[in-house]
Amino acid sequence: MTIAILYIVTLAVFLGLDYLGLTYLMKPTFERDVAGMLLDTPRLGPAVVFYAFYVAVLLWFVSWPAVTQHKSLLWVFASGALLGAMAYGTYEFTNLATLKGWSWRMVVTDLAWGTLLTGTAATAGVGAARWLG
Repeated sequence: MTIAILYIVTLAVFLGLDYLGLTYLMKPTFERDVAGMLLDTPRLGPAVVFYAFYVAVLLWFVSWPAVTQHKSLLWVFASGALLGAMAYGTYEFTNLATLKGWSWRMVVTDLAWGTLLTGTAATAGVGAARWLG
């Protein structure tokens, strides 16, 4: 039951916050530099695969060890943020190295967002699992 609570809460927080971040932070940032590359409507299938897998990996490496080994919420946030920085950094720095029009502004904005988002979602999920479980 605890793992289900952990996954559902982490996914819900991640999706909710990322919707806001994508709408108000990332979309305007990306439209400035790579507007011609953006779809009018995002493809839902790849997004579902990403979110489901990303949150499962976050649970595997951060949240579940925190629950079973009684790690602090500060440890959860820092470890989640580190995983987020690695994942979002991989995407952003690869794009900066290989794609025309990719900017440092996009890298910094998305890297900071992914770092904060992942740490926050992990912390919320662990906090809820401890409270409810």
